[in-house]
Amino acid sequence: MGVSSFIRKQHALVLAAAWLAAGAVAAPGSAAQRAAGCLIEPSQVAEVGTPVTGVVERMQVSLGDEVQEGQPLALLRADVERANADVADTRAQVDADVRAAEANFELAQQKVHRSRQLLEQQFVSQQALDQAQAESDVAEQKLRMARSQQAIWARERTAARAQVGLRTLRSPIAGIVVERYSNPGERVEDRPLLRVATIDPLRVDLMVPAAQWGSVALGDAITIRPDLPGAAPAHAKVSYIDRVMDAASNTFRVRLLLPNPGHRLPGGLRCKADLPGAVSAQAAPVPQSAPAAAPRAGVKPASAAPEPAAPLNLKQDASLRPRI
Repeated sequence: MGVSSFIRKQHALVLAAAWLAAGAVAAPGSAAQRAAGCLIEPSQVAEVGTPVTGVVERMQVSLGDEVQEGQPLALLRADVERANADVADTRAQVDADVRAAEANFELAQQKVHRSRQLLEQQFVSQQALDQAQAESDVAEQKLRMARSQQAIWARERTAARAQVGLRTLRSPIAGIVVERYSNPGERVEDRPLLRVATIDPLRVDLMVPAAQWGSVALGDAITIRPDLPGAAPAHAKVSYIDRVMDAASNTFRVRLLLPNPGHRLPGGLRCKADLPGAVSAQAAPVPQSAPAAAPRAGVKPASAAPEPAAPLNLKQDASLRPRI
């Protein structure tokens, strides 16, 4: 009886030490969950290239220049394309054929009208009227052909101007020129000439543990702490939540947009994100003692407090005597 009480007391001490050790280990982990690691990057990055092969005539921007959407960045040589565009423009402006066809059609209509009057007065035959009507129909078809040809020339002028436009490289986004790969005189084909990045707003990507699924919603404001000396914390809004978990890390991706007026923060920074609803050690549920089970028949229930261990009588119990 005394030995069993001593064993129960030692077991209780071991359980208490295990709970204390678990609390000490959980505290650092919960602090790491409250400040999740993240990365600040440009919201858009464009490798600007050309759809045609050519030779660079002039670069109109340098590294670090701020550009607007649609702004010309570089020009390729386009002497032949400009000449073709001038020819197409001149041809589209010539309307002499249309005017001549309109005059012929008007004359043919007048001839039909006079022939019909003369036929009523029986001065001409029906054959003369039919011939005048046929000439009017032919003149009408020639007028339609002239107008169609003029529309074709107008389309050719548009195509020629588009060919010239392909020789002008324009920025697809507003941002900063961060890379310049080519210089005047170089031949370009299947490679970009420039890289443009948008740094207002910035994009923040972070991986959130799967245990916090549902704690972040679109539009939520999250505090971002850039890993940059002197940088103040900023607020970013959740713009995207990944719907597919990463099975390897048991996390999901969250993307935020961080306003960056005046370009006060550069891209490529590491940061910390204060996630809402993170699990902390203080909020961890305290384990409750299980309710005592009903005593079975013939079994004496254990008392709430452990009984003090009775002193062992080595004379009575020969099995506990030390062997010499």
